[in-house]
Amino acid sequence: MTTATRRPAKRRPAWQREWVRTPGDETAVRAGCTFDLAAAERVRSFFARWLRHSKGEWAGQPFTLMPWQWRDVIAPLFGWKRPDGTRRFRKAFVFIPKKNGKSTLAAGIGLYMLMGDREPGAEIYSAANDREQAGIVHREALNMAEASPGLMAELQVNRSTHNIAYPRTRSYYRALSSDAPGKEGLNAHCILCDELHVWYGRELWDTLRYAFRARRQGLLFVITTAGDDPLSVCREQYDYAKGVLAGRIADDRLFAYIREADPEDDWKSTKVWRRANPAAGIIIRQEDFAADAREAEKTPASQASFKRYTLNIWATAANPWFKGADWDACAGPGPVNEDTLAGRDCWCGMDLASTQDITAAVLVFPDGPDRFILVPRFWIPEDRLADGDANAAYRVWAAQGWLRTTPGNVCDYAFIKHDLAADAKRFRVRQWMFDPWNAESLTQELEKETGVERVKFGQTIGNFAGPCKDLERLVLARGILHGGHPVLAWMAGHVSVRQDPNGNKRPVKPQGQDQRKIDGITAALMGLAGAQQGKGTGGRSVYEDRDPITI
Repeated sequence: MTTATRRPAKRRPAWQREWVRTPGDETAVRAGCTFDLAAAERVRSFFARWLRHSKGEWAGQPFTLMPWQWRDVIAPLFGWKRPDGTRRFRKAFVFIPKKNGKSTLAAGIGLYMLMGDREPGAEIYSAANDREQAGIVHREALNMAEASPGLMAELQVNRSTHNIAYPRTRSYYRALSSDAPGKEGLNAHCILCDELHVWYGRELWDTLRYAFRARRQGLLFVITTAGDDPLSVCREQYDYAKGVLAGRIADDRLFAYIREADPEDDWKSTKVWRRANPAAGIIIRQEDFAADAREAEKTPASQASFKRYTLNIWATAANPWFKGADWDACAGPGPVNEDTLAGRDCWCGMDLASTQDITAAVLVFPDGPDRFILVPRFWIPEDRLADGDANAAYRVWAAQGWLRTTPGNVCDYAFIKHDLAADAKRFRVRQWMFDPWNAESLTQELEKETGVERVKFGQTIGNFAGPCKDLERLVLARGILHGGHPVLAWMAGHVSVRQDPNGNKRPVKPQGQDQRKIDGITAALMGLAGAQQGKGTGGRSVYEDRDPITI
């Protein structure tokens, strides 16, 4: 058939022209999914008729969805249907900066799923890492319910037990945190996961994602801002959602909505502010953006916070020491070939602070006048890999050989001593640089077995000042070669430093339940200190002679 006689392409139905926006939507259409505008409008009507804002300038007013809330989230999330009439999406990942109305939107969805979905015995939960965070969305739902006489005629609200009951369908809406008992027995219809970027570990997430199996159209709704841990559950879900939106991952059950600036964007540009923030000009005023940007110009830490919380750009730490591009540039052509280092001088730094998680040692090899090669060693208790709360990357690294396992549920120092003694035979280890707080016994045995001098390195800012300055300079000058070791790169990506009034720095470990580790960077600094010193000092270290400096 010639071009002149070819039949014109069949015009798509109006609903497809309007609501087919991603490769996943195209796949869904081919699978028989359709868009039901009436179903979506039903949700919008529920918000406007039954929900009332409870605070700020809109307190007491009907919850009229903002244009982005309607067109970009509510309509596609609730309008897409499968051939059997159930909703297409079972999971939603909504990624927007702070102060764009996340909590209010999530609370409204929770109340709709409680009442408007007509699900018998529905269990609705606002979930978060701790009780306080879990209570933010749930308290907003409580406030909205109490602000609406129509809702209060249907609901039973008990603030002391944090329960919203809907007797008509024997349903309830509660807050849920990681320390709540009985999480494994949930029969959820909807779970609203707030600020996934601050969830530590995987236990709560992995429990909740399987809590819908008895429901025909349950919904796991995630709403979060960017985090600073590239190996967190949040980053895992973010990368997955980006893949779905780009068509690299086929998953027509996931709804993804991502608003963010690019790390290379001009963070002071008004266009960038508006592109990242869907509620710009509605909730957040232009003058507020400008004031925050002026404040952010004053310090690097303030700038990092502005980029993360206002522009939704992933950070590596609240005050990252290294830029990812600088660290990556020191990888070289590939993993370090240890065979080429056999018999060469090196200094070994050890950070054996943890017995139930990662323990580290780093061999530092001088390689010319101002260049050093890092060869890390990492160990973890074998039982830790089976812990549901452990970082999922640990299992991958262990399988690939980057992370060695020791038997049992605590790090076996005898196992570590065996590995390090083998390194002393293979390489010319000049000194064991160690923290006297936790490695006295191990290093005594190593010194006796290998004949290699052990040198105490107290964890003070005075001891770290020199090697911190050296490592920072060497990374910028590409004077470090680390071969792209993934465990060390992970630690370098989020290590922060603390600085005293004289400009001296020391690495800072994440606090509390934060699962990120910096042991490898600490060990590298200790090994670098020994390598720069060049040789022992008659059994005493210069680090023992220095007075501690505290900040």
